[in-house]
Amino acid sequence: MPEFNRRQLIQAAAALSLPLGSRLALAADEVPSLKGKRIAISATGTDHYFDLKAFQGQIDEVKRLGGTPITLDAGRNDKNLVTQLQNVITQKPDAVIQTLGTLSVIDPWLKRIKGAGIPLFTIDVPSVNSINNTTSDNVATGRALAEQLVKDTGGKGNILVFNGFYGVPVCAIRYDELKRVLHAHPELKILQPELRDVIPNTVQDAHAQIAALLNKYPQGQISAIWSAWDIPQLGATQALIDAQRTEVKTYGVDGTPEVLNLISQANSPIGAVVAQQPALIGKTAVQNVARYLAGKRDLPKETYVATLLTTKSNLGEVQKLRGDA
Repeated sequence: MPEFNRRQLIQAAAALSLPLGSRLALAADEVPSLKGKRIAISATGTDHYFDLKAFQGQIDEVKRLGGTPITLDAGRNDKNLVTQLQNVITQKPDAVIQTLGTLSVIDPWLKRIKGAGIPLFTIDVPSVNSINNTTSDNVATGRALAEQLVKDTGGKGNILVFNGFYGVPVCAIRYDELKRVLHAHPELKILQPELRDVIPNTVQDAHAQIAALLNKYPQGQISAIWSAWDIPQLGATQALIDAQRTEVKTYGVDGTPEVLNLISQANSPIGAVVAQQPALIGKTAVQNVARYLAGKRDLPKETYVATLLTTKSNLGEVQKLRGDA
């Protein structure tokens, strides 16, 4: 893959408060205090790297700004999440930040939070009821990942696609971008039926599905495996390694440490992963809450934090930019 272009470097450096700029994140001394404020931090779950880092990033920033975090974790259970959102209204916090969730399930309850007069903010949830949604630019992320897949395959071959969570907006956006890019490359085809990633036991289930399909499709019949997040990618990659089928490349989003570690290995079947910056996303969401509670009413509907397309060639650079190394 080519080195980061100037725009990517400026965005990444800005998001990380590096010398190249600071347009994506204001300096810490410009963020108002949250002293005396109670901020409800509601997570769909914390079992995945992104979820946990975003959750902890919010907690740390609320405390740093002098506020009190109210932490809520639904354990990746929709019923628990609905109950969690119902209960948060009775706690009457100064603001709520909701991280992830199936929009059709949670939006009625987000509407009730808004209706109760509680300022509502979200992470990776583009709800009409949210004052501000902090997220990666998932259109650009999905397009960059798909274009890397096309480049690596030469625009030909069959693709296995995990598409189990289209109801989660960020997953839907990334999938739609894949389909748009593939439209211009008719010799790249998605094998049917599409695969379904599951929660829990995502890695094990993806491993089992791919292992079975590798027996069905011998060498030369599959070019790539795509997933909207990188936990299915992790299981798929391990299945390829076990079967010694490293001619097939995998693609995903998040930059979970286990996936980044696999990229570094010789003959890795990982083609690319788009690394997000979840701790920075969580921190940025809290800073937007602080600005709003201090009277700033012109926040954008969406605040984007830079993502980093990652392959073996730029792994070390990404880890440094994200703070992993």
